[in-house]
Amino acid sequence: MTPAKASGNRKQVRKRKPARKPTFQITYANLSSALSDPEMLARFDKALAKVQSSIGEQARTYPMFINGAERFANEQFAKVTPADTTLTLGYFQKGSAQDACDAIAAAKAAFPLWSGISWKRRVAMMRKVAALINRRLFDIAAWVSMEVGKSRAEALGDVKETADLIDYYCNQMEINNGFDKPLLPEGGRGESRSVLKPYGVWAVISPFNFPMALTGGPASAALIAGNTVVVKPASDTPMSGWLLTECMRDAGVPAGVFNYITGPGNIVGEELVTNPDVAGMTFTGSFEVGFSLIQRFSQQMPRPLIAEMGGKNAVIVSDKADLEKASEGVVRAAFGLSGQKCSATSRVYVHRAVKEHFLELLRRKTEALKVGDPSQVGVFTGPVCNRSGYQTFQRAVEQARRDGGVFVTGGNVLTEGNLAKGFFCALTIVDGLPLDHPLFYEELFVPFLLVAAVDSLEQAVAEANKVRYGLTAGLFSKDRKEVQYFLEHIQAGTVYVNRERGATTGAWPGNQSFGGWKASGNTGRGAGGPYYLQQYMREQSQTVF
Repeated sequence: MTPAKASGNRKQVRKRKPARKPTFQITYANLSSALSDPEMLARFDKALAKVQSSIGEQARTYPMFINGAERFANEQFAKVTPADTTLTLGYFQKGSAQDACDAIAAAKAAFPLWSGISWKRRVAMMRKVAALINRRLFDIAAWVSMEVGKSRAEALGDVKETADLIDYYCNQMEINNGFDKPLLPEGGRGESRSVLKPYGVWAVISPFNFPMALTGGPASAALIAGNTVVVKPASDTPMSGWLLTECMRDAGVPAGVFNYITGPGNIVGEELVTNPDVAGMTFTGSFEVGFSLIQRFSQQMPRPLIAEMGGKNAVIVSDKADLEKASEGVVRAAFGLSGQKCSATSRVYVHRAVKEHFLELLRRKTEALKVGDPSQVGVFTGPVCNRSGYQTFQRAVEQARRDGGVFVTGGNVLTEGNLAKGFFCALTIVDGLPLDHPLFYEELFVPFLLVAAVDSLEQAVAEANKVRYGLTAGLFSKDRKEVQYFLEHIQAGTVYVNRERGATTGAWPGNQSFGGWKASGNTGRGAGGPYYLQQYMREQSQTVF
């Protein structure tokens, strides 16, 4: 008899299946190790080849999406890649004020149905959207890389963060049981409850630098809360908006619940701001535009506006810091995405006693980073996204040079070979400007870092707090008293201590809530945190006898 048949008491030996290769949980903190995986490299290469086969002379024309149907306008605009401005990615619609009106009307008509279904059904639908984004991760990331000029790591992080934001807000809805909470009964009788309810039509105006996460994050929060949505992406990144729209559509989000429009901000965007049927709005962009919206959006009727604005983020390096960690954290945060993050490090205040050593480490690490075609392996960062940023960089360089700045490295645009076709800027570090120089106060959004010596932590914190912004800040110190002083006195909404993976950048849903103080934000509630979702709802107190 064979051993398998010898005894009814003996367990039959089964052949084990080979263990599945573990998958990476992608965040900004671990992308470098994830992208060294051969399987991930191959998947990105395959997705990139698909994108490259459908652009240039083969570039498609993409529609808007209103009330569940594609819509084309009378005029289109071409979107080129900032790495090669001779290469067209696609043609997109120049929407009109009427298109915006129609999208708002569709969202308004869909609101009773969408808000009327149970929050559990909305959560289930949005989890399908997140799953689709995860399934299409590499395909979408390849497009984002081409459209924005993001490196592979930055593009994958942007797309993965979008899915994680959706899942996080779904979790928050579940943890809070749909935000339906009992209150104390009146005089021991009856029943009282606090219920959060959606507003209605919610507009999302998103920026170019995180075109997936800063569109999909607020849009999904609005939808999970029960609002219907009209999205207008930045004109620099219409493709990312369309890819998000496809995920919403393919997941089964009902017609009119999610609408996507493109076109000039002074026409399409203006209609979103002034149309009284828009009940609330999320805007991400500059302080100047955001503050103007804050002033205008509620002129006729109070309406909620979540404005996520700029930053001029400082890192403080103490004489008690680990300078290797500090220089690594600063380099990553200053030059990731070529400085085009509202959270990017743009100022460093380093103790005079360690400044020379710190600057040398910073210079070496910066010059080791490769600037080039962002879709290629080994490239740390690509071009700035548009001509405006390219010109801002050149203006800042000229201003610093004119006023006596010392260029530790960089200070020029890159025009060698194929780089001449794009908006490439050298990673630039400037020393020697006085602490009150205007460049210490102006948000530039380019790879341009200022360094200044200070004599104490107190002086550094005071300088860090002088600007109107208060988004992110970082400290490097091994002294616990210094850490506590920094945490108690720094005026910023998102702060990091001794974070080598990014001194001021890299917040992730559930790990760090991301939001600013002062001119960086108007609500005091951070995205990806436990208090964000509630902003898309209003409270109703219910008492029943």
